[in-house]
Amino acid sequence: MNLTNLFAIGRERQPDKTAIEFKDARGALAPQQLSFAALQRTAQEWAAAFVRMGVQKGDRVALYLCNRPEFVIAYLATLEAGAVMVPINLRYRRRELSHILNDAEPALLIIEEAQRPVLDEIVGIEVGPGLKVLSVEQVDSWLDEADKSESDEAALPVARGEDPALIMYTSGTTGTSKGAVLSHNHVLATVTGLLSAWAWQADDVLLLPLPLFHTHGLVVGLHCALAMGATVRLRTGFDADETVSTLANGGASLFFAVPTIYTRLVDILAQESEAPDFADVRLFCSGSAPLPAETHNAFERLTGKRILERYGMTETGMNFSNPYAGPRVAGTVGTPLPGVFARIVDAEGRDLPAGEEGELLLRGSNVFDEYWRAPQKTAESFVNDALGIRWFLTGDLARMDPQTGYVTLLGRRHELIISGGLNIYPREVEEMLTTFPGIEEAAVIGEADAEWGEAPVAYLVCSCEVDEAELERYCRGQLASYKLPRRLRFVEALPRNAMGKVQKHMLVRGG
Repeated sequence: MNLTNLFAIGRERQPDKTAIEFKDARGALAPQQLSFAALQRTAQEWAAAFVRMGVQKGDRVALYLCNRPEFVIAYLATLEAGAVMVPINLRYRRRELSHILNDAEPALLIIEEAQRPVLDEIVGIEVGPGLKVLSVEQVDSWLDEADKSESDEAALPVARGEDPALIMYTSGTTGTSKGAVLSHNHVLATVTGLLSAWAWQADDVLLLPLPLFHTHGLVVGLHCALAMGATVRLRTGFDADETVSTLANGGASLFFAVPTIYTRLVDILAQESEAPDFADVRLFCSGSAPLPAETHNAFERLTGKRILERYGMTETGMNFSNPYAGPRVAGTVGTPLPGVFARIVDAEGRDLPAGEEGELLLRGSNVFDEYWRAPQKTAESFVNDALGIRWFLTGDLARMDPQTGYVTLLGRRHELIISGGLNIYPREVEEMLTTFPGIEEAAVIGEADAEWGEAPVAYLVCSCEVDEAELERYCRGQLASYKLPRRLRFVEALPRNAMGKVQKHMLVRGG
């Protein structure tokens, strides 16, 4: 079994059904539709062209594209050709692009003409001159050129389950991004687990504004829909008015988004005199960053719908989920998905009882095996237990509720603040701060302190002027004094990556 085989199952149910309905969220492009049969036919044409251009099994094909049908086609074509797809974040520029293209060494790079100026700065200078760049706006030209190739027609290679399907680069929030190698089997494990856990149906329609270069949009969204034979309403990005209109008019049964999107929806819905009816949406899902409990509860209050929060990583796909049919607890990511095993350990790697805080370790068929061409980083990311079983060190701090077994994420290990010998988890402080009137967002980091070693400092985005003395009194009634921010810094916005995750390393430390 490989991903091409998996997608064939969904496609064969209703080949003439719409697989991709695409619309520019800003209305700049005419709507497009592709049936499952048309999608497969076009992908095979592209795959044959890739092979005639010299792409061999195991070669990398990089995509530097926004959400559009050609992204899906190029990805499926890459799989059909037995190659490995490397999605590139559209926000990346010279430094990041140069790193990924030199590290992955793709045989092909597929772009939009709008990205050409960015590439012209690096291709042939910082990247090997042999890289072949194809533009989706000129697809007819390069398909025709490939047809005229003297290369013999050959059967497309067949990928095995253990062969790489994707190399997905991490966001690089603590240094140079690493390429997580995901095999067909790794992705299959995540997809099949989610199809069952979230009760996917062939008649589902997914509204998807998330970028396909990220695992949330690509693996959780697109892969599951293709495997089930469901329709994806693909958008170039999030547009609040269009999203509310689509959801309120029966245009989707599923909506996957990141916390920043739900925060914006709450702000908009709170201003409506009458809340829109989202009765046809059976599942709202949030991931890629922690969803504030305040946002979670406000969304339910305004819509009657309770968001399902889950937890995944680039390296592992999906790991935990609140139940589809069961209590969804704000501030938690639920329990392990089928086939996922988890431990919470102390600094010495010893298992901790439920209720205690430690690092989360994972293993399962969904967990990747290695970082691309980085054996040292791979070795540092895994540990063997007493039985010789290999566990992935997530770097996430977590706590399991002794009664429910639900897991709460407390933040990244490297973000833990140790002040006067006491542990402070930034997320706990951030959640508290955002319950104060006027504070829209909060990010807490540790900064050097002569007396305490480290001291928590809060960066706040506010919708109105906040009385600092009143805020201090409020905080003292909420948390232990050692957890309270020693300094407050008011900013217009927090630095975020493409998925809305706060990039704390970009906040000023010690300044």
